[in-house]
Amino acid sequence: MSAEGHYLDAIEAEENGQLEDALEHARKTVEVDPSHSNAWWMIAQLLAPDGKYPDINQASKALVACNKVVDLDPSRVDAWVKGGRLMVDHLGLNEDALHWWQKCREVAPFESVPIVEQTTILSDFGLYEDARDRLGALFKEDLDIANSQLAKISHLHRTLEMSASQDPDSHFKPWKKNHPGWSSIKIRSNKAPISENMIFMMTTIPILMMEVFASRSIFGEGWAAFCMTSILILVTVIVGMAFTRKIYHRVNKPGFNLLRAIQFEASSGKVVIPNEIRGTKLYMFLFSRHPPAFQQRLEKIIESNKKLPNNWKFNFPDFESHLDEIGEIEEEVENKPESFEEE
Repeated sequence: MSAEGHYLDAIEAEENGQLEDALEHARKTVEVDPSHSNAWWMIAQLLAPDGKYPDINQASKALVACNKVVDLDPSRVDAWVKGGRLMVDHLGLNEDALHWWQKCREVAPFESVPIVEQTTILSDFGLYEDARDRLGALFKEDLDIANSQLAKISHLHRTLEMSASQDPDSHFKPWKKNHPGWSSIKIRSNKAPISENMIFMMTTIPILMMEVFASRSIFGEGWAAFCMTSILILVTVIVGMAFTRKIYHRVNKPGFNLLRAIQFEASSGKVVIPNEIRGTKLYMFLFSRHPPAFQQRLEKIIESNKKLPNNWKFNFPDFESHLDEIGEIEEEVENKPESFEEE
């Protein structure tokens, strides 16, 4: 049977809900015609459907399929996005994802998605200065921003703005064995993170209840009293939410730091978390919140027990490589010898 015949059978099987048969026919399609990008895309979609949690085998094969799609048709932004999501969310390949998104920039230099994703990855690693440079490129190059990205960009901007006012040495770097952040993690390791809702209930709700009970004696009765009480409650909620958010980040900072260490282990493929922390209540809580493929891959990394070399460095891509594609190549300026006069 021809490749197109297998592909049509795959489409029919998928429409009938026979996903295993659809996957089999899609695989036969690419066996006959390895350049069939639509069949590769179907394989990626069937192995790792949106909203589902594939295992490490399925996620890895789906990523290979996405790679095939963008090799055959670099304009497929949907394949770039899915591949990036698989790398970061399911496999923990954050550093590789930086290169993935830079390749995307090279073929689609006017897309804003790669910059936003690179900024997010760098920010998650605590590399806020590099993240600010990436986010700055978004506005420097005057790229169009989709409405769906505005909330994410706004959150990144607030995070980076707050980090600029902090001491860079206070930002946790899990690749440094003697970083003070490890001590706070050990102290908090036997306690699970506290939710924002719980902090709000413990700090703000009692105040709101007192205001409701005391409002009649303070403001009296009537429409004016009702308005004053409503305004007081609204102000209390706004202030309480801001206070809660601040306390939430302060109390759970060791948890955020340990989460960064877990993600760094998955990205680097090297073990950095001390044995006395691994297996604690905080670690198991954070570990269990990751998708199955991420957990399976991290377990393999832990089993290999490969330590981080002392001379280890991040392997960043050339973030300016896309400029060659749009013709912005810096011209070398010839150095002219300075004139001089003999005395």
